[in-house]
Amino acid sequence: MSQKIEEIKIEDLVLWTENPRDPIDPKSSDQDVADKAWKDEHAKWNLKKLAKDMQDFYDFSELPTVVYHGKKPVVYDGNRRMILAKIKHDLVKLTDFDKTKLPHIPKIIPCNVCDKDTAIKNVFRKHGNSGTWSPLDRDIFLHKHMQENESTFLKVENATGIISKNPHLNQGFVKDEIFTNNKLKEMGFEFNQNDLESKHSKSEAESIFDDISNKVASKTISTRKKRGKIIEVLDKSSRSLIETNKKKPLSKIQINVKGTNATPKKKQAPRTKKQETEVFNGKLYLKSGQVSDLYRDIVDLYGFYQQKKDTFSQYFPSLVRMALRLLCETAANDNGQTLDKYLKANFKNAKKNLDKDAKTTLSAQNVSEGTITQLLHIGAHNYQASNNLDQTIAVSIIIGEILTITHGR
Repeated sequence: MSQKIEEIKIEDLVLWTENPRDPIDPKSSDQDVADKAWKDEHAKWNLKKLAKDMQDFYDFSELPTVVYHGKKPVVYDGNRRMILAKIKHDLVKLTDFDKTKLPHIPKIIPCNVCDKDTAIKNVFRKHGNSGTWSPLDRDIFLHKHMQENESTFLKVENATGIISKNPHLNQGFVKDEIFTNNKLKEMGFEFNQNDLESKHSKSEAESIFDDISNKVASKTISTRKKRGKIIEVLDKSSRSLIETNKKKPLSKIQINVKGTNATPKKKQAPRTKKQETEVFNGKLYLKSGQVSDLYRDIVDLYGFYQQKKDTFSQYFPSLVRMALRLLCETAANDNGQTLDKYLKANFKNAKKNLDKDAKTTLSAQNVSEGTITQLLHIGAHNYQASNNLDQTIAVSIIIGEILTITHGR
């Protein structure tokens, strides 16, 4: 390990193209690096702010770290200051940058010259844990310059491009609580060396990753909400895919994840409209057969009722309740079980898949593992209780999740 102070002309200093802040093609010139820093697409350089912070004089208390590549002195640390120094002395030019606001900068400055290993360690010590680098910047640096194995976070980026396309995912909690080996495995993804393998098809995998990105962008999951519960906050369609494909084998997959706009323009919220509760809590994707046919008939029946409810009697919900019982008996027969055994065997796992609002609805309508069979039997009789539409919809919610487990595709 060697370090020495050496005075070097600013015109001789070469800006580092592999700067973790914003790497560029290694063949790029100082002008190319300066142009990229000025454009600052990812808000990492902030040259205007640095120029303002320099105030009246160039500060020698923090020396640039320089490594000689052959005869070229390359700036490993201090590239932002050196860009401003090169602007001051007309070595690079940036449109609309007012160099008259820069302080006096000598043409020859002292630098900390050292070997590459020492420079890398110095750079990491200053920036690796200071918050100036993003989690992805840090992992790239550790792998590329310090020969550490690729982190799972970096593997996800290399396999999908999802983090660079969606900067809102470049956060510590996403790295530590979402894109981990355990969480990915729960969602049907694993890495074989650096190859991404999935239990899902290409389109299914892309939709799950897009859903994850959307949930982070909308702050449905964050450092304050639903920490570590990524599967719980995913859309029902994503949870259904994860459950349905659970027993499928893994296979290598290449996917192309889209970018998500994490900062949409703010606008005044519209007045809240009353939402009609959906039967089964939304669409189900079931295997072809009698169960699927009955399910779709019930959805159409309920949809027709919603459109023309004023023309029906108060007893109509009893018909929906009876249809739900027929649907469950058909599903139970497919599994070789009685109605009661079928419902109780799947109730707990189905309830786990529900979000908080759906669970609250079940509780409010007294729909539980112990009451579900009785509530369906009520529909087969002319009881006043079976006319309770809210309770009927609550029953359909848990039935929808049970059917997804036993007959989902």
